[in-house]
Amino acid sequence: MNSPFTRIIRYALGLLLVVFGSNKFFHFIPFGMPQGAAGEFLQSLGSTGYILPVVGVIEVLVGIHLLIKRWVAFSLLVLFPISINILFFHLFLDLPGIGVAAVVFALNLTLIYKYWRQYKPLFYY
Repeated sequence: MNSPFTRIIRYALGLLLVVFGSNKFFHFIPFGMPQGAAGEFLQSLGSTGYILPVVGVIEVLVGIHLLIKRWVAFSLLVLFPISINILFFHLFLDLPGIGVAAVVFALNLTLIYKYWRQYKPLFYY
């Protein structure tokens, strides 16, 4: 868990999450609204007034935990359903944006594998 490879992966994922999570509030990375069903879906999530800000807060908190190496195993589990949903959104609704989604999902999966020793008590008694 303390190998240079794991540290680089953890920092990369943490940085991605802090940047993209913060962007949900400060809009410093300009994104155009996707067309079609993807745009309608994002607009409906935005119109709730709470879904996107909550996801942004979770992304920033998980990213900070990864960067400072606190509660990493727990944070990776919290991030897992979010990363799957980001991947599926781009896979089914906005295929051109799948690159970053695939990277986030792959980094999350890699770190879960690297921290698997901490998850073993959940599955074995």
